[in-house]
Amino acid sequence: MEIDKVALIYIKDRKVLSSINKNRELWYLPGGKRDGNETDQETLIREVKEELDVDIIPDSIAYFGTFRAQADPFKFPQGVEVKMSCYTAEFRGTPVASSEIEKIAFFEYADHVKSSAVDVLIFQDLLEKGLID
Repeated sequence: MEIDKVALIYIKDRKVLSSINKNRELWYLPGGKRDGNETDQETLIREVKEELDVDIIPDSIAYFGTFRAQADPFKFPQGVEVKMSCYTAEFRGTPVASSEIEKIAFFEYADHVKSSAVDVLIFQDLLEKGLID
């Protein structure tokens, strides 16, 4: 089984924006699962609006990469993978925790230990590319 998700990579001051849902153990990049036949871009715009209350600028969306890892072990059995298609984008507004999000924060690489397995891979990639500290 594979969970298909889309996520935003937003970097500010060499740190990446991360969020934690209410009643969860692990932090994630903002984003989520698609509804029906949504495209990656439509999913990204909708999920980021729901979670951070900001408006993605569609023309700024750029594909970053796709990462796969074990899904959240607090929610899924061993062998269930998450596929995270990641995009960078600019947005209008100031991100705030809304909907199911409890908190948001900008993380440096050292904070990767608080994140999901797939986000750890993304943090490693961001560090290797010199995008975060």
